[in-house]
Parts: sequence; C-alpha cells; structure tokens
Amino acid sequence: MNNKILQDLNYGVYVVSSKDETKNVGCIANSVMQITSSPATIAISINHENYTNECIKKYNKFSVSVLNEETNPEIVGTFGFKSSRDIDKFEKFEYYEIDELPVLEDSNGYITCEVIGTLETDTHTIFLGKMISCDKKMEKEPMSYKFYHKVLKGKSPEKAPTYTPDIEEEIKGNRWKCTICGYIYEGEELPLDYICPLCGAPREVFVKVD
Repeated sequence: MNNKILQDLNYGVYVVSSKDETKNVGCIANSVMQITSSPATIAISINHENYTNECIKKYNKFSVSVLNEETNPEIVGTFGFKSSRDIDKFEKFEYYEIDELPVLEDSNGYITCEVIGTLETDTHTIFLGKMISCDKKMEKEPMSYKFYHKVLKGKSPEKAPTYTPDIEEEIKGNRWKCTICGYIYEGEELPLDYICPLCGAPREVFVKVD
C-alpha cells in the first residue's frame, strides 16, 4: 500500500477543548467536520490516550477553536505535544469562555457543542456534538494540515488519527529534528540560541537528521 494517498485528504488544524475539575484542557485535532445542518452537528475524533478525551466524556461538552495560518505556532506545539494531565495549556495564551468552555483568542473563531453520541474505534473516540453556539472573529486563511506540514514543517503527533510513521519527506541539505514535536529546522548550522517555534524546546533536544 502507498499510504501517501492519505495526505491528499483534506484536514484542518483545530484546538478541541473541555474542562476537568480544576482547569481547562485541550488538544490539537485535525478531524473535525459538520455532519448535519439542522440541528447543526459536529463530529470530532480524539485519541483514547488524550486526557481531553477523558474530560469530554465527563463534562459532556467541548469547544473547537479554528486556527489560521497566522496563529502562533507555539499553540500547535503546546496543545499537540504536551499533556493537560501535566500542565495548564491555556496558561500562556489568551482565551475567553463561551458556554463555560475555553476558546482561544488567536483563532478565526469557535464552535461549542454538547455531546449527543459517541463511536469507539480501536484507538479513537468519535464524539458527535450538537452545536450550542458559534462565531467567526477573523477572516484569515484557516490553517490546513498541508500548511502545517509544508510551511510550519510540523509532524503529526503519534495520537493523531492521521499519524503514519512510514511516511517520510525527502531529505535535502542539513536538517535538525526536534525530538519533542518533530519540527524540522533546515540550514547549514543550528543556531546556538535556537528555540523550537512549535513547542518551545531548546536547541539541546534537536538531533541532526542523517
């Protein structure tokens, strides 16, 4: 099988959020879609191992922040490669609450939903959410997964539904890879003060790709 055909499917980049007993939680998702119009119903896919999955099941509500191409890449690194079990991901980013759910300021807008059904796969839960409210705040180009891969040079987290370990890009020139989030830096040398633009990791965690 040639798994590269999977990269031709269209995906966006979103932050799906909910709550636990003490804080807001969230993770990056690329599988978000509207499946009915009246009432408006949204489907999202979240890995069983993501803490956000557990929280959505308990809280029974979730929000979707629609990221754009100018969104701070560190949002993707934080929500995609760190766990809400360990940190408050919203602590360093501006957000507001709608329907008692967190929504990121640095996004095109939001959708809030009440869970009305679930479907379990081997690795992911598909949540069906009846839309409570939504709004569009910006007219910027929505961030696509193609933009995330080709422009931001980001990699799919292992918990993402689109994660495919045997798909590798052709290596051209010197490249260093962030061992935290998979970001690839291209250049003659990795600067001494370099910080990963996706996850904020220091130069020391980068390894040269042979």
